[in-house]
Order: sequence, then structure tokens, then C-alpha cells
Amino acid sequence: MNKVKQNAWEAIADISDNCTLMLGGFGLCGIPENCIAALVKKGLKGLTCISNNAGVDDFGIGLMLQQKQVKKMISSYVGENAEFERQLLSGELEVELIPQGTLAERCRAAGAGIPAFFTPAGVGTEVAEGKETREFNGKTYLMEYAFDADFAIVKAWKGDKHGNLVYKDTARNFNPMMAAAGKITIAEVEELVEPGELDPNEIHTPGIFVHCIFQGENYEKRIEQRTVRTRE
Repeated sequence: MNKVKQNAWEAIADISDNCTLMLGGFGLCGIPENCIAALVKKGLKGLTCISNNAGVDDFGIGLMLQQKQVKKMISSYVGENAEFERQLLSGELEVELIPQGTLAERCRAAGAGIPAFFTPAGVGTEVAEGKETREFNGKTYLMEYAFDADFAIVKAWKGDKHGNLVYKDTARNFNPMMAAAGKITIAEVEELVEPGELDPNEIHTPGIFVHCIFQGENYEKRIEQRTVRTRE
């Protein structure tokens, strides 16, 4: 099976309106910039997006929000994106805010084939409304379901043509869990190499989880907020 695509446009060709997408990244670190730009250009509508947050107004998922492509956002954080906040408060956007650890575990559970799990996070808050609870050893836990995503779109530092991926530093974040969880996983990488060039001991995502891969270009790698010490 040839997993290599020429570009982002070819990689996202099978994504259609009303799909559920997982998008790797944390803030602006490790986000699939090329695929998001292609999704914006394609003009898809009615998307449900699962991501830790929604970038900023003019970058990342924020670009999709500007074009009203996102029907529902499932994330753990709203800050740094004024348009996200505006759509949430006006009722234009359906938002499911969940604890960050729960978001991570719902991704991991999906990849592991675990349909649901119990967690103490959110007990006694709005997060618990309508959810099953159970007591273990005198403590109450919520039942949370694994995510069910049509596509997972991730960003890696290096990858080979078999789909094996290596992430760099904190850009690893949600990407490995999401790569394992999507029904179809699309990976964009900064550097695409031949099979055998990656050290097997350094591979974070085995190629069995990746359905297509391409080498991205023109990565901005923005920083959300830069804080530096004043020079003497």
C-alpha cells in the first residue's frame, strides 16, 4: 500500500462535510498547519473538531472558525481565540469543554479499543451532567466514552514512507494518541525519509496506525506568547 501523498490537498481528499476530525497540537505547538490550510481552502462545513484548543484567531483551527466551518468544538481550553469565544457566547458554535486529562484519555482509549472508562475528573460539576457515575472504594467516578473520530490529522517532525513517525520535544503532545485513535490517520511531516532511515527505538507512532503521509512545507511554527527577560 502506497501511503505517500504529494501534498496536503491530496491527503485530505476523502474528508467531506460533517466529518469528525481529531487535530493534533497543543496551543500552536505541533499543529498540522498544511492540512488545516487545505481544509480551509476546500471550504468544508459542519465539522466536529476534537483538539486541545482552537489556536488563535488568524492561525490553525482559528482559520476554520473564521470561515464558519466548525459546527462543534470539543476541547479543554477556549483562551487566546476571540472568535472562538464570540461564537461560543453567541450560540453560533456548539462547544464541549472537558478536562484536559479526560480529553487525553478519551483519545488514548479510542486508540486502545476501550469503549469507556471511569475518572474522578469533573465529579460534582457541570461536566458530570447526564453522565453515569459509579463508586469505587468510597470515591465517585464519572464514566466517559472514547472518542469516535472519522479522521485523525497529526503533525510529526520526521516520518518514513511506511508511515512511522517521530515527534520532536513538546510538539509530541496529543499527536501520538490521536494518530492511534482515528479511523483514518493523516500525517504531515517536516521531513519524509525512506523506510529504514529512522531508528526503530526512536519511533513514537508505528506506521500501522498511519494511512497516508506527506511532507509539508512553509511551516510557521508560531509561538502563542513570547516572554523574554529584559536585558541589562
